Amino acid sequence: MTEQQTTRAERVATLQAAGVIAVLRAPSAEHAVTATAALVAGGVRGIEITYSTPGAPEAIREIADTWGATVLVGAGTVLTEPQAHAAAAAGARFLVSPGNDPGLAPVLRRTGLTVCLGALTPSEVMAADRAGADVVKVFPSSLGGPRYLKALRDPFPSVPLMPTGGVTPANLGEWLAAGAVAVGAGGDLCPPAALAAGDWHEVEARARAFSDALSAAREAAA
Repeated sequence: MTEQQTTRAERVATLQAAGVIAVLRAPSAEHAVTATAALVAGGVRGIEITYSTPGAPEAIREIADTWGATVLVGAGTVLTEPQAHAAAAAGARFLVSPGNDPGLAPVLRRTGLTVCLGALTPSEVMAADRAGADVVKVFPSSLGGPRYLKALRDPFPSVPLMPTGGVTPANLGEWLAAGAVAVGAGGDLCPPAALAAGDWHEVEARARAFSDALSAAREAAA
């Protein structure tokens, strides 16, 4: 089955299975690939390479070639049509935009990849859902916390929500209990200082903490 033939539920399920999506803003493509190895070693297999990373498509291609289907790799901070096409050609399996550009959303959908559009307010959630987002990225979710996500879930029970920002191992279970299909984790999982210094042990340790928290939350919900 090709990406174009998958249903929204199936595309959402790929993110839900990963559970934690590491938002990588690395200083280079090489750092992004090495950080991915540390994240995978720690149990995190959802990787979002943002376009603030120099050479993002090259990093995506190497990650896809190295780990194949065992890692869910995508592109983040997608702001233009060329970026979307380059990420898709490199092997990205999902595309994330921090907002909802009416001209860009159709381009992202036509790739056939899983599409995540950013929103914060109820009106923005409605607009992103109508624009064809498979998952609505609630960003920056640190502004409202899990209680705010739960409040959004009440009027939008059928809209898959992925909070990004303010997610830690300590509160990951609260986000899932509030209705998140997955969570995006940036600086708390991949600190810029650790990425710049090449402190891969720190990245792996943080990944393990997130992975353990995800497993505990899923066991508690079972």
